[in-house]
Amino acid sequence: MAKKKGKGPKGQKSGSRDDPAWARTDVIEREHMKNGRLEEYYKAQNILPDDEWDAFLETMKNPLPTTFRVAGSRQAARLLNDTIKDVHVPHLGGVVFEGEAVSPPQQIPWYPEGLAWQFNVAKKVLRKSPEFKKFHNFLVFETEVGNISRQEAVSMLPPLFLEVEPHHRVMDMCAAPGSKTAQLLEALHAHDTITSSSIPSGLLIANDSDYKRTHLLIHQSSRLPSPALMVTNLDASIFPAIKIPSEQTHFPADTKARVAAKRQYQLMFDRILCDVPCSGDGTMRKNPGIWKHWSPMDGNGLHSLQLRILQRAMRMLKKGGRIVYSTCSLNPVENEAVVAAALKSMPGFELIDMHDHLPGLIHRPGLTSWKPTVSKEINTTFATYEDYIQSLDEAQRGSSKMLESHWPPSAAEAEKLNLTRCIRIYPHLQDTGGFFIAILQKKPPAKAATASGASKDASESKRSADAVEGLDKSDVKKPKLDSAAQPGRPEESQDDEADVPEEDLPEETVEEPASPMEVDQAKPEASAEPKIRFKKGKTAEGASAHFKENPYTFIAPDDPIIKACIENFDLSADFPASNTLVRNPVGDTVRSLYMVNDIVKSIIQHNDFARIRLMTAGTKVFGKQEGTEAKRQGNDTHFRVLAEGLPVVLPYIGSKAVVHADFAALKILLESYYPLTSGFADPFRSMIEEKPNGSYVVRFQPGQLGHATLAHELVLPIWKSNVSLTLMLDKRAKSALSLRIFGEDITTMAREAAAKKRQQNQAAASDAAAAASAPDAETGKDEEADGADGQEDVVAEE
Repeated sequence: MAKKKGKGPKGQKSGSRDDPAWARTDVIEREHMKNGRLEEYYKAQNILPDDEWDAFLETMKNPLPTTFRVAGSRQAARLLNDTIKDVHVPHLGGVVFEGEAVSPPQQIPWYPEGLAWQFNVAKKVLRKSPEFKKFHNFLVFETEVGNISRQEAVSMLPPLFLEVEPHHRVMDMCAAPGSKTAQLLEALHAHDTITSSSIPSGLLIANDSDYKRTHLLIHQSSRLPSPALMVTNLDASIFPAIKIPSEQTHFPADTKARVAAKRQYQLMFDRILCDVPCSGDGTMRKNPGIWKHWSPMDGNGLHSLQLRILQRAMRMLKKGGRIVYSTCSLNPVENEAVVAAALKSMPGFELIDMHDHLPGLIHRPGLTSWKPTVSKEINTTFATYEDYIQSLDEAQRGSSKMLESHWPPSAAEAEKLNLTRCIRIYPHLQDTGGFFIAILQKKPPAKAATASGASKDASESKRSADAVEGLDKSDVKKPKLDSAAQPGRPEESQDDEADVPEEDLPEETVEEPASPMEVDQAKPEASAEPKIRFKKGKTAEGASAHFKENPYTFIAPDDPIIKACIENFDLSADFPASNTLVRNPVGDTVRSLYMVNDIVKSIIQHNDFARIRLMTAGTKVFGKQEGTEAKRQGNDTHFRVLAEGLPVVLPYIGSKAVVHADFAALKILLESYYPLTSGFADPFRSMIEEKPNGSYVVRFQPGQLGHATLAHELVLPIWKSNVSLTLMLDKRAKSALSLRIFGEDITTMAREAAAKKRQQNQAAASDAAAAASAPDAETGKDEEADGADGQEDVVAEE
């Protein structure tokens, strides 16, 4: 979901997770779910016909159904989805709880391949119904290992409208907590198999301005490791230009010499997701606290930030590229008003019609007219911005936060902008949250344009920009945080950056007028956030001054560590050793090796990682073995393959580092932390005993073991010691794997947890029995009553 922001107590962002107003939203009773200002405001906007208003309001008061998405590579997702559909759902059909039938999970009709599910079950059913409790445990474990994403249904929509392909360069501008980022990663990895991952040629930059939330974003995205991922921590509205070397060697004859001679270009994107901060009233079903503090001024205040983020995205988009702008708000000031202002301010973009893109999705068209309120008392009497301004005296005009872009365009302009191509999702249509989506495309450049025509377009663009809330005049250059001379940087490169518009920097060779790049200029005082603000006190001018993340250092292919990994894992000649990096201060022991693809490597090498506030890049593939055995051997280059990086490096691992095993061997490895090699059956026992100590990859073959079935090959990492083996998965991942394959948790952790619970129950029963038999010093009558109560407690515990 888009983050909700606004002014809160003590300078907090209203709607953030730190806001006390969100602390106990679950205690709001249904009869208290009302807000007169909200109803008055949205009725004035005519967002729905009168005959749907009551259904809309009633649905907004109902709890939101539980929804989840089967995540991961397409092949793996299909297999897990089949398990849900063929194993779990049949067992949940016909469940009766406290005399009432409980509906099983159902597939969301519009999600591709049926990979998203919805069910509406009370918490007490999940806790007490044996069938649903088992299913809930399955969901919890699979969520923790990244195979399932607990995500609101409407939140799944924006990535689907982007239609990302593996070669695309993609940006998620406001990415945390990362559920949509995960969808974008899955699209980049569409060619992955069940056991191995592809290395896409494309790129995903996931950005968020909140430093703490970027770590949540990194955690979420680690569930689908990708060499194509970068995470940055910047204000999206002034995201800096990222440079890459020129990828074009042949130019048309009419290309300007200085363009053809450029050695660096700005990285431009094929797809950009702008799921912007919003007031969040579309989430009232899961955040009922909004009923208490909703105000239309929240949307008014966010309008300028939302517009600046969208405008920045438009500048970074390739010709023919696509932007999806989305919010979890129903307010047209945050939605259609932002889109209309952006389209008016920046020529060359259009809304595209994707109403039929997802069959089964019920939605409504965008609004073409709305009535902004100039106060929290819902004053919508001013038909135009001019009317509003004329009602103010000079002092009031200077302090007003209302802008012309808050008001709708004329009817003719609205028709020309095709605002009805926007998509509105209302809760009562398909039992979801509220949502807004607009899909913008950058049109190809005109084949021919006269100088006078270009001049006219530029002039008109500047006039329309004056009517739009904007940035200060230097905004176009602000993203270039390193525009000052830097040591070792060629002087001509700085000159190019100073006199060439950003539109000239991408791979295209046709130059465009510079003026449209400055269309969002306005009064400096109208800018809502003229500087990047971070929770640690950083600003745009000093964004890199206190950036404490570790550097990114690429290792030479002939480095002893790389050579040792190539030898130990029998890596093939096409292993991209030159794309391996480390992240540790100079002189520190190398503990992890990361792998990135070519475009990520190029970005890291040609940009200051602190300037772009790069939090992470690529994925871990090898980790240093830190055990006592490795220390005894004194081997500083003994690395093991990591479970998270195994799918990436598996295509390069040779037969020397691979062993084959049957289903029974997998069961032994799950049941014990360190099973002895002598406890396995041949031929696996003989093969593994012949191997020297170290890291290996095991291919478990499909098979049947009792009532359990392994339907496809499973590839996992192990570590071999002198007399034992270790399955190199964390405890939760082992439990999830056990539940998926055996239908129960057979791991050591599960047995230990069950034993601990039995001890706690026995201790509680003993305490209750002792309390029941203890004499009461006050009265024999009280003693008798207490004894009876104690016996009931014992029965209840048993």
